Amino acid sequence: MAMASPPRVTATPAARDLLAEIRADHPQVLIHQSGGCCDGSSPMCYPAAEFRIGAGDVKLGEIDGVGVYISGPQFEAWKHTQLILDVVPGRGGMFSLDNGRERRFLARSHTFTPDELAALDIG
Repeated sequence: MAMASPPRVTATPAARDLLAEIRADHPQVLIHQSGGCCDGSSPMCYPAAEFRIGAGDVKLGEIDGVGVYISGPQFEAWKHTQLILDVVPGRGGMFSLDNGRERRFLARSHTFTPDELAALDIG
């Protein structure tokens, strides 16, 4: 029996709580992981209507109805891992909606097992 494909993105309870707090002020948001330097290396939370998803961006999945995207080049580097959205103390990125909340999003990862990779058809 084939294993079900594992989710490409998950979130800790702390990340879900911060996302819910942000959505109380901004109901329609998205998360984008660009892989750039400085602020761009952290997951950023944007109002959905104010952020344009690029043609090369990849949708990893959703967390509580919020789309989570990653840049195409970053996806190629991380396609063997599951992105785990987490929260740590600190200030968010300058343009991210977590800025000023004294907590910020952080990307952690889990390297897929051989069985998980096979289920994702990227073994």
